[in-house]
Amino acid sequence: MDFHAYRQALADTLEGSELPFPADELSLRLARTRALMTEAGRDALLLTDPADIFYLTGYHTFEVSVHTALLVTAERIVLQVPSIETGPAVVTARVDEIIGYRWEDISEVIEPLLALLSPCQRIGLDANSAGLRYAIIQPLLNRLGKARFHHDGGALLDSQRLVKSEAELNCLRESARITAIGLRAAEAIIEPGITDNEVAAEGARALLAAGSEFMSLQPIVTCGQRSSVIHVNHKRTVIEAGDPVFLEFGSAYQRYTAPMMRTAVAGRATAEMHQIAEVCQSLYTALKETMCPGNTFDDAAQAAEAALAPYADRVFFSGVFGYSVGAQFPPSWVEGTGYIARGLTRRFEENMVFHLPLCLRLPGEWGIGLSDTVQVTAKGGVAITDNDWQVNERVDLIKS
Repeated sequence: MDFHAYRQALADTLEGSELPFPADELSLRLARTRALMTEAGRDALLLTDPADIFYLTGYHTFEVSVHTALLVTAERIVLQVPSIETGPAVVTARVDEIIGYRWEDISEVIEPLLALLSPCQRIGLDANSAGLRYAIIQPLLNRLGKARFHHDGGALLDSQRLVKSEAELNCLRESARITAIGLRAAEAIIEPGITDNEVAAEGARALLAAGSEFMSLQPIVTCGQRSSVIHVNHKRTVIEAGDPVFLEFGSAYQRYTAPMMRTAVAGRATAEMHQIAEVCQSLYTALKETMCPGNTFDDAAQAAEAALAPYADRVFFSGVFGYSVGAQFPPSWVEGTGYIARGLTRRFEENMVFHLPLCLRLPGEWGIGLSDTVQVTAKGGVAITDNDWQVNERVDLIKS
C-alpha cells in the first residue's frame, strides 16, 4: 500500500476524527484570516509555521522537523505534507485538499507549490518562520519573481492569534490544571541527595498521567548554583541541603500551554531568597495592574522596571516581562505573537494571554523564579494558573 492508498483508507474511516476544535471555530478563524488578507491586499498566504497551520486547520503531529506548507486563498485551503504525515493530516486537519510528497525526496515539493502559486500575484509569507526553508523558497522566488512575495504573512496571523477565543481559553485553563498537578508532584519529592533528573522525571510522569500531550518544552528543573543560569536544564545534579530548586513546567492540552514557574528549597530558604521572591511578587503585581486594554506592552514593562529598579544591579533578568502563549509545538511553548518589553507599542486587548516569567538570578549563586499565565481582562491581568507566589520550604527535611 503506497501513501495514496493509505490516505484514502484513513479518509474512509477516520477523516477529521481528531479535529481539536469544532468546525465552526476553524471556519471563523479562516474567515477572519481571509478578511485580513483582503485588507492587506494579499490573494494568497503561504504558511510554514506548525502553530500557524494548526491554528487554521487543526493539523498536528509530533514530527515538525520536515517541510509542511499551507496555502490559503479566497477559494481554497491546501495542505502540503510529507507522505508519512498524510495520516495525521487526514485525521486532524480540516482543509480542502491534502498534497503529499515523498519525504525522502524534497525536490518533489517545488512543482506542486509552483502550480498552486502561479495564479497568485500577491503572496504573503512569514519571513520569520523557522519552517521557511531556503531550498524551497529560493526556487519559488526565482521562477515566480520576487515581486509577488511579501513578508507580512506572519504578522497577519499573529494579530489574530494574539487574542484568544473562548475555546482557546478553555484549552489554556485545562493546561493550567494539568501543569499544577505536575509541579505539585515534583515539589513533593524534593529532598537532599536526589538529583534534578529525579524531580523532572516525577513531574513528567504526573503531567502525562494527568492528560498532557507531548509537550512543547519538557519539564525544566535546576538546583543550587545551576539555578542562577538561564536556560540550562536537569543534568544529573545532586540536590544539596538548602538548595533552591527551580521548576518551570507547561503541559500541552490540544497543543495549548499555560506554563508556571515555582521555586522550592530543600530545607529552609535564606532571608535573601525570601527577599528576591518578594521582588518577583512586586513585579507581578505591577504587571497585572497595568495589563489593561488600551495600555501598551511598553507601559507594563515600565511599571515592572520601576519595581525592579532597586535590585537591577544585583540580579539578572531577561528583559522580557511576559510573552504570549497559546498553541505551539517543540522546541518552545512561546507563541511569539507578542512580548511585554520596553519599546513595544502594541496595546493590550481583552483575552490576550501571557506567561509572566519572573525569574531573578544571582549569577553563580542561585535563582528564584515564580510565574503565572495571565489573561488580560477589562480590569487588568487575571491568572489562569494558580501559583501561590511563595517559596516552598521543605522544612520537614531539617533535622532538629
